[in-house]
Amino acid sequence: MTHRRKQVEHLIRAELSDLISRQVKDPRLKGLVTVTEVSASPDLKQARIFISIMGDEEEQGEVFRGLSSACSFLRHELAKRVSLRHIPELSFEKDDSIERGIRLSQLIEQVSAEGSESGQS
Repeated sequence: MTHRRKQVEHLIRAELSDLISRQVKDPRLKGLVTVTEVSASPDLKQARIFISIMGDEEEQGEVFRGLSSACSFLRHELAKRVSLRHIPELSFEKDDSIERGIRLSQLIEQVSAEGSESGQS
């Protein structure tokens, strides 16, 4: 990955985080919505935006519908804030790495507890 692409991804992540939390007025974007990562294509024409959302499946679905609805607004605002020749097309994807980390921690604790119980016998 080039240094420029990494810089652009970081800048887009920071700006989108600010826009989503402060500028987008869609009521579907309530709760804790976090932009965890941005992955841009090598030509910087597309960007996959990874979003972490606290809430159940229904709330998460509402957030993604809200983000989809706000996509053109977000691109327009990014164009004002970021000096790029082309603002990438945005696609939003669920980032479940936090949930996977929690599940992994639970499994480790479970195995540790089972190991200590069998060691005591």
